[in-house]
Amino acid sequence: MIPEALRDVIAEETKTFGIDPDVLLQRDLVLHPPTRWSPNRCCQLVETADGWIAVNLAREDDREAVPAWLETDVGQDPWHIVQKMAGRRATADLLDRAALLGLPVAAVGEATERQALPLRSAYSTSSSSVIDLSALWAGPLCGGLLAEAGLAVTKIEGPARPDPTSSATPEHDRRLNGRKRRITMALNDTRLLEAIGDARILITSARPHAVARLGLTPERLFDRNPSLVWVAITAHGFYGEAAMRVGFGDDCAAAGGLVGWDYGVPRFLGDALADPLTGLRAARLAFAAVTEGQAGIIDVALAPTAAEFAKLAGLR
Repeated sequence: MIPEALRDVIAEETKTFGIDPDVLLQRDLVLHPPTRWSPNRCCQLVETADGWIAVNLAREDDREAVPAWLETDVGQDPWHIVQKMAGRRATADLLDRAALLGLPVAAVGEATERQALPLRSAYSTSSSSVIDLSALWAGPLCGGLLAEAGLAVTKIEGPARPDPTSSATPEHDRRLNGRKRRITMALNDTRLLEAIGDARILITSARPHAVARLGLTPERLFDRNPSLVWVAITAHGFYGEAAMRVGFGDDCAAAGGLVGWDYGVPRFLGDALADPLTGLRAARLAFAAVTEGQAGIIDVALAPTAAEFAKLAGLR
């Protein structure tokens, strides 16, 4: 059960968009009660030699990377060896190796709140259009809330890697993306840059080096569109070494301290909580920036956002 204090914090945040906090947290998935395992059973809280980490093996690539991460054979069940080997190693060593391999692993409570980047006054613009290049939960939720608020949101997906939400959880996809115009377009198409040049808000959920490969850099985009609000959603941050780390809703929730404790053992509090909380916070910040006539990058990351909500709820 989500603690009442956290539910109250979420309810206060959702007032901006007039939505039910319970609806915000829903996905049409078969979920289990949260324990040391996440409700979707893809992420586990694992004890190390000096603490606790969250290990997320939701993707086949992640499971295949476990032998390289732990420098040992795994066999059929990677979790058995993860539990065995992690207990012999320091948290810092496990995090460093996971980061090098692109594994979504985080130390419980490692994240801290981040100071928001300063925004600047935007040039006068009548545009209210939003380009949503994000996938999964946090970014699409941000775009969905902005669509609910009356902005014209266009979700653009590459043909090679479309957002899997529509096939995996169609009802969840309807809630997130039902009010958006949807377009399939190669993400290196020159029309994408043109669309961003005319937009008021851009939403991305990829690491900065990935969007840079598409030619989407702050210098290029703000030179073309000085009034742009770029909502950059990542796991641990858009700048610095943290920008290279991979993370998802469950491991980032643990990184932020959104966990309960039973006799010194952590447990999850809900389903991938860092995702909906980050999407909600990103939408509120983006809407405020547009309303107040500002432009710039809104660097909103899952783990630091989870840390902020955990602090507001008295969990850390």
